[in-house]
Amino acid sequence: MAQARVKARAPRRTPVFGERFSVFAECLLTGVWIAVAGLGVVTYPAAFAAGARHLRRRTSHQAGGLREFAADFRAAVRGGWAVGLGGWALAAAVWVDVLAVRAGLPGGPLVGAVGVFALIGAVVALLRAAAAWTPGASWRPLLAAAGRRTVLDPAGSFLVVCGLGVVVLSAWFVPPLAVPVLGAVAAAAVAVEERYRHR
Repeated sequence: MAQARVKARAPRRTPVFGERFSVFAECLLTGVWIAVAGLGVVTYPAAFAAGARHLRRRTSHQAGGLREFAADFRAAVRGGWAVGLGGWALAAAVWVDVLAVRAGLPGGPLVGAVGVFALIGAVVALLRAAAAWTPGASWRPLLAAAGRRTVLDPAGSFLVVCGLGVVVLSAWFVPPLAVPVLGAVAAAAVAVEERYRHR
């Protein structure tokens, strides 16, 4: 009787493991797609939005591949390039703050710390907005809503920050590994948004 139960349970474990591994592999592949699509300097928000949408399709067992990713990227980049440009402007402002800290200007450390935290918050809000993006959605309301969720859901925002930390550490130790890990960051943002929606 016990042997029959073991035999009955064994087939269930293999598909679950196989499915989870395939999702993990899809995340790594999506990271490569995101990295290539983000080479346009200001196209990284659209790249993450297309990657997140691809992963949402994958986890909901919908068909989709590189062609659908490219179509989503083209749709997202229409307004997403301005968001990417704003992100670089914010990064430049934070860099000026860091230079002020290094120069020893009065109040520099406080201004530098505020700037770094603001940049991290903006990146998290951007990733959460990209995870919620759908074709035809405007980036401005997406970012506003994502900014509120970033503040109201600190646990979820912390998880996204941890995902970003994994990318930074990967780039520090094995630079090529940071490319596929970008897909894991997109997956983390998608998971955090799903968690918030179900709450």
